[in-house]
Formats: sequence, structure tokens, C-alpha cells
Amino acid sequence: MSATKAIPLRMSFNASTSDRPGSRKLPRSSASLPSNAERRGAGKALRDRVLRDQHSKWTSPRERKSPVTTVVESSKGGIADLVPIRYGRMMASPFTFYRGTADIMAADLAPTPTTGLRAQLCGDCHLLNFGGFATPERQVVFDINDFDETLPGPWEWDVKRLATSFVLAVRSNGFSPSDQRRSAAACARSYREHMAEFAGMQALDVWYARVDLSAVLASVHDKIAAGRLRKRVKQATERSTPEHEFPEMAEKRGGDYVIRESPPLIYHHPTVNLASSSANIREALAHYLESLPDDRKVLVDRYELKDLSLKVVGIGSVGTLCAVALMMAGNEDPLFLQIKESRPSVLERYHGESMYPNYGQRVVIGQHLMQAASDVFLGWTHGKAGRHFYIRQLRDMKIKPLVELFNPPTMIDYAVLCGWTLARAHARSGDPAMIAGYLGKNDAFDLAVAQFGATYADQAERDHAVFIKAIRNGEIEAQVEEH
Repeated sequence: MSATKAIPLRMSFNASTSDRPGSRKLPRSSASLPSNAERRGAGKALRDRVLRDQHSKWTSPRERKSPVTTVVESSKGGIADLVPIRYGRMMASPFTFYRGTADIMAADLAPTPTTGLRAQLCGDCHLLNFGGFATPERQVVFDINDFDETLPGPWEWDVKRLATSFVLAVRSNGFSPSDQRRSAAACARSYREHMAEFAGMQALDVWYARVDLSAVLASVHDKIAAGRLRKRVKQATERSTPEHEFPEMAEKRGGDYVIRESPPLIYHHPTVNLASSSANIREALAHYLESLPDDRKVLVDRYELKDLSLKVVGIGSVGTLCAVALMMAGNEDPLFLQIKESRPSVLERYHGESMYPNYGQRVVIGQHLMQAASDVFLGWTHGKAGRHFYIRQLRDMKIKPLVELFNPPTMIDYAVLCGWTLARAHARSGDPAMIAGYLGKNDAFDLAVAQFGATYADQAERDHAVFIKAIRNGEIEAQVEEH
């Protein structure tokens, strides 16, 4: 069954013709607003159009584009000498390949059934794009932390990509098919149950909701895993990024501070060079300043740009222009900013172009919509060559999940945590009552998504095998980094 049309505005807060947050006009009277029960009922009625067990189905179309073709196309316009590094990281396993191919899954999800209800999507919703970080109030929270592909779209897409990532991660750890299904189902179940909770909350309470440190620690039942997490949180909170990263990342040269060379992850590159492109870089930072609220402008204006260096990050982003800037407000007062290139979302082909003229702005607005708290330095800019960027603080108490160390029970705990977090993110921009009404109280949706995850994980493994074959045949070049 093909995707269904969007629900009329009065039945869904996210079905307006514009995707700009707040673009829906305020109602003239309370009578024009449907009640919570009416919205739940409207969501439940959508089961007549899309049965919940239909979400279990996915079959590869006969004329499906080669995964190698899609990967190569996505690398165009990038920094040429970094593309083989991207391929080297993607070849490591089906899971790493999956992490670098949100575009392939977007194409595969396009013909799948959806309810027509929309929310702001992460767009690349896999389990390693969640983690802990510090809020502006210096509290550690758990949330989604990657928004390169964010765009409004069907909430089902994020859920299915997240559930499939659990299947692949559990397989990568060598656990059984039943463990794979349980993890994916736990993720979907947590999303469903927490969406029901958000549906019963007032709008402001949904907006203020967050998954804080105590909730994360309480969700881990394995004592060893919980102890490991407490230790990592303690280390993160004790290490203020500028104070502790400064001696490791910077050195004094010629009477001033510069970023220390640390290839292949951080190094000065001809494309990212303050000496040869100073005017362009400083102009881009001026545009970035314009994107910030006035109070943040005052803060950033205290700093002076000292150096800029290329930074190789992630998997799918390798090859795009990503840099780290060293800013100084005084001799021992540093700030590291990450500058990351933004391109059109892989979702735009299926859900329409972003209304924002700058792709970095699309990322920033999507991040503010989905995260409970965002970095105070988050903003966007552009360069003379037409590239778009978003800027944020580098590694502010960031805590990445050590998924490769998880046992099956801990993987399920983490699946519950991610499902909860995604439900909170979708509830901010979507209609939680309608989504909850559709999902219902039984496990029909959970089991369907778990089955989809297993089926699509099989496809990801086949795509990875085709990718490896192309590398071995010399069709594309891959560079495996030394560790």
C-alpha cells in the first residue's frame, strides 16, 4: 500500500502547508480545537486505512538502484581525498554501512505505508545518534544528537530506522535472532507507551520534558553496565571541554595558539586553511554571528578566531567539509567550535524541499524542535563557494553509548531508552494524541516494527556485501585507517 495523504489541519498540528514551526495560525476560539479524546479517536480511525501489522512488510523492488551507485552519488562534491576514508569506515560491517546510508533507506521507505501524521524527523535515526551531553544549565541529559538529515515527515520512518539499527547492532555483537527481535520490539513498545504518556500531558509539559541522568541510570538493570556508565558520566562532568581539551588539542607556535596536528582525525588541510582563506572564513563567522540571538552574539563576540583545522567525523559525514575552530577570549580562555557542512536532507526527495534557504538553518531549527535542550552556540552560516554550514560547541560533556560492550539485557534497556527519547522528540512537533490513538494499547505495532527491522536488516547485509564486492573489484577505493 502506498503512503497515505496528510490528515486535515484541524486533526493534526503538523499537516499545514508550511513546515515552519509556528506557521499554523492560532485558533480564534477554543471551540475550533478538537479535544484530546477526539484526536485519539481520529488516530485510532487511521487503522482502517493502514493496519498496524502492515508496518511489518518490506520487499525490495525489482528496479531498486544499486547501493554502490547511491553511495557514490552521495559522495559527489565532497573532499576527494576523504571519500576513501568514508568507504573504509562503511566496509567494516553491515551496521557501519547502514549508518552511512540513510539515503538508501529513505528511498526504500518511500513506498511503505504511513498514517499521514507528520513530525519533525531526525532523518538518520539510529542508536548511535543518541547519547548524553550537557545542557546550558550544565545538567547531563540523554537525547538525539545528530540532525544532519532532519526534516518534517512521517513519524514511522524514524521508528523503523531506529528499530532496524538495533537488529543490526545486536547481530554485530553476535547475539541470537530472538535477542534481535526483542531489542527492536522493546524500542517500538517504549515509543508507543511513552507516546501515550505524552498524549495525556499538557502542551507545555511535553515541551519541558527531558530524559535526565537519573532516568538513564535507573533504566540500566545490569550492575556492571550501570557502574561503567556512572564512571563515564563522572569523568564527563569533571572534564570541562575547553579546560581539558585545550592542552591536548592546541599548542603554542610562533607566539600564538594553533590547533595541534592529529592525523587522520584532525589536521590542517588546503581546503580548510586560515592562512589562505582568512577573509572567507572570517566572513562566514560573521554570518554565523547574525544567526544567533542577541545575547549569544555578545558571548561569541568575546572570542577571537585563532586557528581552523579539518576534522574527520562519523561515517556518512566523512568527505563533507567539517572543521574545528579554536577561539580565544584570553590567554587561558579557549572555546572550540565545530563547523559542519550541511547539504539537502536525504528526505527532501520524498517529502519536499526544506523551506529554509540555508541547509544549516534547517539542521538548527530541526534540532531545536526535537531536543529538550540545545547548545548555546548552535547557529548556521555559508561560505563564498555556496557551501552551507551549522556551528556548535565541540564535545560538551558528550557521552557516547558503548554499544559494542552491551549484553542482550543492556541492549534492551538501551532500546527502551531510545524509544522513549524518540517519542518525546516527536511529541514536541507532532500530535501525540493522534499518534497514540493509532498505536493503541496492544503490541500489534511493536511486533510489526520488529519484523520490519529483521527483514530490512537482511537487506542492509545484502547491500553491504555488494559494496564489499565493488571495493574488491576495484570499482571504488576504500582506505582502512590504522588504530
